[in-house]
Amino acid sequence: MLVELQEIDSRINKLRTEMEKAPLEVDELKSQCRHVSKEKNVVTEKLGCLQDQDGRLSIEIEDDGVRIKKSKSKLMQVGNTREYHAMMREMDSLDKLNKMRGEEKQALAEELARQQGEYARLKEREDDLTTKIEEKLSTLDARIKDIKEKLDQLLVQRNKAQQAIPAPILGRYEFIRSRLAGLVVVPVEQGICGGCHISIPPQSFIELQKGTQILSCPNCQRIIYWLDHLASAKPEPAADRQVEAETVDSCVRLEQ
Repeated sequence: MLVELQEIDSRINKLRTEMEKAPLEVDELKSQCRHVSKEKNVVTEKLGCLQDQDGRLSIEIEDDGVRIKKSKSKLMQVGNTREYHAMMREMDSLDKLNKMRGEEKQALAEELARQQGEYARLKEREDDLTTKIEEKLSTLDARIKDIKEKLDQLLVQRNKAQQAIPAPILGRYEFIRSRLAGLVVVPVEQGICGGCHISIPPQSFIELQKGTQILSCPNCQRIIYWLDHLASAKPEPAADRQVEAETVDSCVRLEQ
């Protein structure tokens, strides 16, 4: 009876955990989406600055190109060597400046391409997260409703199961369950407790095999049972009341 109750409780806990996690999954996806959106906005600002800088360089290169053409036209009209060399130096300076701007423009183009690739990656990630959020939200209500229905069924089963267990034994089960994580009722196989994996005393193992009282592991205090009892031994209907009375009495002695 205790093993059956514990199985029901395990299923209830699993469903409750699933119901708690369902909205959290959506919240986590939303958090990721916000983070990606912020990164995308940063990249967008970088792209804006780079494009402005690229545009400014293009205008400066174009303006200096016009100035160089004008200087070349005037070069043919120069009347003396001094003016000729002055204009040549000016044209050479403008040409070098434009070359440097051209190199800067090339570096900007490479950075623009890199940032555009990063923007595309972030945009794809944001769209993927948005799709997942929409899918999760579209099924969340139905999923939670299904979990609640299963929980209601299990709670009914639990109520029936606990009614078949004497109050002192049920109280002990609930007491241990409130203080220990994991299983409360564990099997003993080859004299080893299935909860703490430590050998129980030989005399306790002998008493356990008799199956006439509720015993606990002296180390972890979990309720223990002999695995063979669960597999094959079932109390006869005529002996049920006597077994129950002995079990309640033994449980009371243990608590004392």
